[in-house]
Amino acid sequence: MKEVKVKDFFIGPGRPLALIAGPCVIESEGMVLETADELKEIAQRVNMPFIFKSSYSKANRLSISSFVGPGLKEGLRVLAKVKEEFGIPVLTDVHCTTEVEAVAQVADIIQIPAFLCRQTKLLLQAARSGLPLNIKKGQFMAPQDMGYIAAKAESTGNGGILLTERGTFFGYGNLVVDMRSLTIMAKLGYPVVFDATHSVQLPGGEKGKSGGQREFVPILLRAAVAAGCQAIYLEVHPQPEEALSDSASQWPLSKLEKLLCQIKELEATRGRWDEVL
Repeated sequence: MKEVKVKDFFIGPGRPLALIAGPCVIESEGMVLETADELKEIAQRVNMPFIFKSSYSKANRLSISSFVGPGLKEGLRVLAKVKEEFGIPVLTDVHCTTEVEAVAQVADIIQIPAFLCRQTKLLLQAARSGLPLNIKKGQFMAPQDMGYIAAKAESTGNGGILLTERGTFFGYGNLVVDMRSLTIMAKLGYPVVFDATHSVQLPGGEKGKSGGQREFVPILLRAAVAAGCQAIYLEVHPQPEEALSDSASQWPLSKLEKLLCQIKELEATRGRWDEVL
């Protein structure tokens, strides 16, 4: 399996489990800066390499009335301030080819959203930036088919690819996580990330917006770490119930450190596990 370099650390086999965390979308500069500051301190206390994430725009909202964020220019200004003030790498998602150049001037990782993972032009444009890509597995995708998606990006000469599991459509308004997908994608040769908060969403479950079952985040997260993912992904908010996006699935900032301490205990056991097949 390859390693992916992010600023001054690596994500990959034998490397410490990395944390990708932050609010779903930029709601205000103040909230983002305060959250990034606290997340950085938590990550340092639990000794986890940390990447801050937040979106400048949410392009896949169900309802026209849903909050979509501050937009490209203002959102990137806020993310640049996070980098400047806290010295931490940032990740954000792109939605069309015209956004890539501007995003590449700020982001340390470019994310391809799950709904857009098959968009060839977007993948190629993002990969040509030379930055690592976090490609989220579509809710409609088989894990083994993500090899074809990664190959598109690698055709540009960019081998810095992460693949993220975030649940698969299960009937109407529900997602399910098949933990086998983590192993299947890892065997494609790329570090695998587990997105615990999007995996508990209930798409369209709250009259024009997604619902969620936040109480299952720790269960799925522990299972994914035990299964061997190389990084974990959590959308975190100081007051999730008041969040302007994904309020039912974001994890409370006040409960993050306790959850990560449990994960670190589990991570410490992984080196003692032998293959049984």
